[in-house]
Order: sequence, then structure tokens, then C-alpha cells
Amino acid sequence: MDSELQVRAQEMVDRIVHLKDSLDYDSKEQRVQEINDLMAAPDFWNDPESAESLVGELKKQNKSIKPLKELVSALGDIEVLLEFAAEDESAESEQELVQVLDRMDGEIEAVELHAMMSNPEDSCNAYVAVQAGEGGTDSSDWAEMLLRMFIRWAEVRGFGLELLERSDAEEAGIRNATVLIKGDNAYGYLRGETGNHRLIRISPFDSAGRRHTSFAAVDITPEIGDDIEIDIDWDQDVREDTYRASGAGGQHVNKTDSAVRMTHLPTNAVVQCQSERSQHKNRASARKMLQAKLYQIEQDKRDAELAARRGQKSKIGFGGETIRNYVLHPDQYVKDARTGHKAGNPQTVLDGGLDPFLEAYLKWQMTQ
Repeated sequence: MDSELQVRAQEMVDRIVHLKDSLDYDSKEQRVQEINDLMAAPDFWNDPESAESLVGELKKQNKSIKPLKELVSALGDIEVLLEFAAEDESAESEQELVQVLDRMDGEIEAVELHAMMSNPEDSCNAYVAVQAGEGGTDSSDWAEMLLRMFIRWAEVRGFGLELLERSDAEEAGIRNATVLIKGDNAYGYLRGETGNHRLIRISPFDSAGRRHTSFAAVDITPEIGDDIEIDIDWDQDVREDTYRASGAGGQHVNKTDSAVRMTHLPTNAVVQCQSERSQHKNRASARKMLQAKLYQIEQDKRDAELAARRGQKSKIGFGGETIRNYVLHPDQYVKDARTGHKAGNPQTVLDGGLDPFLEAYLKWQMTQ
């Protein structure tokens, strides 16, 4: 058998074994069996709340180990094919082994990528807030382009979307907007997008056709579940302002102060919601958003990161830290300042083709 093929096969076996151990496959399998045994008991549904909790855990565990179970099953196939290839002089077994290895490469990468999202909040939905920075109308337009990029990314993945708040700029684009992206591991995929994004292009708003640099900030926070409690003194630490939500004009103009803005005074974190006609519903959504933002600030502190990059504290412009550059003139490319990942077609990225950048960030973060 070809020695390079043998080395490749052994490397794949080692990768699968490493994943099996690092993801605690055996104990998860044991837990699935324990829950199945409990569900088989005749009195399982006597305590509906406990039963529903166990059913939810079973679904989560099965979803977690399903792709790994397929890899473990393929592990036996690879070992058998290695034995056959060593004895088979017709090379048919070698060809079959190559086909299996080619197929397993992609599956292993998918499991490895999922393993990078091991924090509890990674599985959550994600709040995506975009805010225009320095650059006038160009930055407002750029902020709307970024918002569209994230919306397109979510749509391609089949994720749910809910526009919570949008404030249009005077001439074009937006001053700020917040959208909730609902899908498996939405926050885990997007968490590296927090920071300043810079656009360099010929401005469509400059009659002289000059090149402009625009900035917009993105903030990603997880939609935390009810099982995570954040201690907030709503009366003393939070200032609530109400205002009229912006609309399409005419009969659609909001006649009441239904939009809600909340400021957490100790941290200066600000959230706002105007997606509902009801002030009560907007207040409930804003509270969830504020809890999520404060939770993320605490996570940042624990990770020894700068919590000041959250809320309204970051400088969105020259002098601020830029995580990614989108260059449309004179060259055309998108480059991440942290990972060095570069794409030569900016339009593909702006149309939602973010996955290579998201995956590069997750892999880069594992090395930090």
C-alpha cells in the first residue's frame, strides 16, 4: 500500500480519536442511555416539568453526538480498509480507502468547527447591533450594507430574523439597527464579528468621485435563556426613555411613544427596541437585550478582554481598533486584521458569504 496513503489514513484515525476523547463522547453516550432508561419508566410523565427538561436534554445530547457518532462508526471502516489495502494487490481497496478519506475530511472539519463553539452561550440566538461611525453619509450607508450582509448570511443558512430596532439616517443608510438572528449556534458563529468594520471605496455621495473611508461598529451578544439570571436593579441602575418609533410616514407614523431605550448607568450600556406597536412588548424585548449585553460584558471581564468595546464606549473611526477591512477601490478585497484571512471578491462577502471569515476566526481563537 502507498505509504503516503497509509500516513493520511492514520492521521485521520488520530483526529477522530482525539475528537472522541476531547468531546467526551463516551460519557455523553452514557447520559443518553440513562435518559432513555428514565423515559421508559411508567411514571416518567408524573412530573411534567422534570420530564420536559429531560426530553430537552436528550434532544441536545443527541444533536451534539450525532455527527461524532458517524465519525466513530467510520473509524472502524477506515481500520478495516487499511487491513484490506495492505493485503490487496489489485489496489481496489486503496481506491475505496481514498474515497472514504475524502468524504471524511469534510465531516471531520464540520465536527471540529462545532467543537470550537463549546461555551454555553455559543448555542444561543444572537443579537446583532450595527452602528454608523465616522464618515458622515458614507458611514450610514456602510452601516446599512453591513446590516444587509448579516441578514443575507442568516437567510442563506435558513435562520430566523427579527428586526428589533432601526434608526434611519437623514440622507441614506442607518444610524443604528439591531436584529435578532435565530438559529443553532448563531452566537457561536458570529461572536467574532464584534468590533469596527472599515470600508474604503469611491463615495457614491461625493460629486468629485473621491475615495472615502467609512467606519461602522458591530456588536454581537447572545440571547440568554431564562435559566441564566442577571442581577439588575431596574429602578436604581437603569434609565428608561420612551420615544416615537420611526415609520414609513403618512398613516403609518407611530402616534404614541412606543419605542423604548434603556441605559444601564453603571456600565453605560444602551439598548433600544421599536419593533412592536406596544410599549409593553418593546420594554420586555429591551430588558432581554440589556440582560444579554450585561451578561456578555461579564463574560468579557472573565476572559480578561476589554469590556469597554461593548455598549457605546468604543471609538468607531480613525484611532479605533478595526477588525476587518473591506476595500472596493483601487484594489478589491476583504481582509481580517486578526486572522489575516483574505477574500478577493468583496461582493460575495457583502452578499452574506461570511463563513470563511467566521471559521478562520474560530480556528484563530483556538490558538490564542
